[in-house]
Amino acid sequence: MAQAAVGRSSGAQPGFRRDVGLTALMFVSLGSIIGSGWLLGALTAATSAGGASIASWLLAGVVIVLLAMVHSELGAAYPLAGGTGCWPRLAFGSLCGFTAGWVAWLQAVTIAPIEVEAALGYLDHEWHGLINRTGALTPIGLAMATGLMLVFTVINILGVRWLAESNRVAVLWKVAVPVVTVVVLVAVSFRPSNFTAGGGFAPYGAHGVFAALPLGVVFALQGFEQATQLAGEAREPQRTVPRAVIGAVAVGTLLYLALEIAFVGALHPGNLVGGWAHPVGEGDFGPYATLATGLGLGWLATVLYVDAFVSPAGTGLIYLGTSARLSYALGHSGYVPRSISRISGRGVPYTSIMLAFIVGLICFLPFPSWQSLIGLVTSATVIMYAFAPITLMALRKADPHRVRPYRLPAAPVLAPLAFIAANEIIYWTSWDTVQKLMLAIVAGFVLFGISCLLAPPVERSPFDLRSLVWIVPWFAGLTAISYLGRYGGTNLLPEWIDLAVVAAFSLVICYTAVTLTLPSHRVAAAVATGEGSFSPDVDPAAPRSTGR
Repeated sequence: MAQAAVGRSSGAQPGFRRDVGLTALMFVSLGSIIGSGWLLGALTAATSAGGASIASWLLAGVVIVLLAMVHSELGAAYPLAGGTGCWPRLAFGSLCGFTAGWVAWLQAVTIAPIEVEAALGYLDHEWHGLINRTGALTPIGLAMATGLMLVFTVINILGVRWLAESNRVAVLWKVAVPVVTVVVLVAVSFRPSNFTAGGGFAPYGAHGVFAALPLGVVFALQGFEQATQLAGEAREPQRTVPRAVIGAVAVGTLLYLALEIAFVGALHPGNLVGGWAHPVGEGDFGPYATLATGLGLGWLATVLYVDAFVSPAGTGLIYLGTSARLSYALGHSGYVPRSISRISGRGVPYTSIMLAFIVGLICFLPFPSWQSLIGLVTSATVIMYAFAPITLMALRKADPHRVRPYRLPAAPVLAPLAFIAANEIIYWTSWDTVQKLMLAIVAGFVLFGISCLLAPPVERSPFDLRSLVWIVPWFAGLTAISYLGRYGGTNLLPEWIDLAVVAAFSLVICYTAVTLTLPSHRVAAAVATGEGSFSPDVDPAAPRSTGR
């Protein structure tokens, strides 16, 4: 591997500082989970699955908990900045590391502007003139969006302690409002009969339950990995990262399930007579606020509109920072220009933060609506997640003596199961989204090739082409199955047979990948290089940690 310029070992630049404690770390993950997804996730799930939408949340919860447990072992054993973009490189080398890092950065860097647009979309309901009829930002809206992104950028540049502290206040609010909403809706208007209205408990069958996952359910629950992205800046990461990740997922899953139950139970039965197309009426804008207004709870509607700005904005703040850690990891590994991985005296990757700001502004151009982007972002996120189970199995094989403060129980069974679950979600996303995502991945490979050509020969990492033996068939196979499948494809695969095909294909890719793990000495060298990118756990000059 190319030797990175690291602060502690070479003195070339400062390193990351371990300033984030357990509470702040868990709040980073929880603050990412509770964003615009909680405001719209229940509605999109209900329109897809009806009363069985609660099954969608339960299924998503099981999958996300499983993936979170995988990330917990990796984050504790290998606490590197931009962890999801670093771990595959340790096990499989440059090409795999770049692919995982590129997909991880692609989804993370787009979420901040998506959340800002969601916040302004709600604000436009009260203060017209921010969004035009096509759903694009007006000049005033663009100015406000730019201002919000600039605030996020400044907070992140000031240091990780500023990010953690500002997020702490936001998360307390973001948790309190959904809890109050659930309690009030259940107490004032709860109709159990709604769960079997509009065609029965599962009016669209299992297809609807599965289709709901990429339409907003998984998007709502994603973000648990943000604690692992900051693992290089966490105090006692071996102890704090697993607790933060698993704790955030547990709270988030229970909260979203309760919100779906409260939402379906509070619907007016008349809106469900003709089905679930418009369960809160035409327009379906601000579903919880609409329900509150209809129930005469004007005060709750007002609180919800305030939260509709605060929650997405808080998530945008976090994602701008964590996407910067991912681009830092790409630069640190030499996959893109190394200037992106510069660290300031405050211990933050300031050039990566500025890159996230610029890309965020580009995303404000007249692209599709919030809902149409969710499937693409969800698929990219799940591909990022899918690298983790394979990487865990590979690193256990190649680095068996590594101290693992948290170990995934029954890993030989649960890790492949997690990989299968991730691929099923990608399949359920629909053919249209999968083909767009694969084009974005191809564009990433082109970028990687250009970067390698322009880099001085001494800085080029070994390509490790053997990782293509499983990565190319994996992506090509997912594309083919999606095209032949029943979610926007040609419907050539029979129902349930399609899921079995995805599962069998996933197992073949999983075990093939593990056989292609790098030799142990290469893994050890890669780990040593990555661990040089942050300051020691105990730094006498560092201020006290945040969130302890």
